Amino acid sequence: MKNFYLEIKHIDKQTGARYGILHTPHGDVEVPMFMPVGTLATVKTLSPEELHDMGAGVILANTYHLSIRPGADIVAKAGGLHKFMNWDGPILTDSGGFQVFSLAERRKISEEGVHFKNHLNGDKLFFSPEIAIEIEEKLGADIIMSFDECIPYPSNYEYTKRSTERTIRWAKRGLDAHKREDQALFGIVQGGDYEDLRKMCAEELAKMDFPGYSIGGTSIGEPWFS
Repeated sequence: MKNFYLEIKHIDKQTGARYGILHTPHGDVEVPMFMPVGTLATVKTLSPEELHDMGAGVILANTYHLSIRPGADIVAKAGGLHKFMNWDGPILTDSGGFQVFSLAERRKISEEGVHFKNHLNGDKLFFSPEIAIEIEEKLGADIIMSFDECIPYPSNYEYTKRSTERTIRWAKRGLDAHKREDQALFGIVQGGDYEDLRKMCAEELAKMDFPGYSIGGTSIGEPWFS
């Protein structure tokens, strides 16, 4: 994953806030960054040229929605998301984990994954960590996210702990399923508003050695997602 690394330029002595450059195969972007949302491979009302002019960094697209329309296979046949949406900068795909929250009335969670009812026509859908990775590899973004459970707020400690532990197990399954060497796979830190659970989740994800977590520049001794 030599094309992916975070170059730390500065760490604030008082807060620990970090500034750096994220290097990707489709360009370098500053972090923190403004990341426009292009759920269905388009940022509404804006052309790719306008996005470039406004200094947009990474564009975010959504795995769940793209898997329904136009479908991951169609995007793959078109040459992947970059060609499909005519964007030559970095792209990130969310795994569909947010839809576990936003479509709560249309889904059922189990250890194996999440059963959805298609929000367009009611068809049955199933997402697992492995299926999410398979779809994201077909879409071809530079950065792909592991499948997680995005829980509502507020949630009690017991539920949040069970959910966070499941997200960690799902992250390991997604990592095992990941095959494309030209994509960086990122884990997602969950834990709600409980500091000990967020810390535990970050530490467990760091142990998994996700591809794409190479860090250069200032030595900070921890993954950049923490």
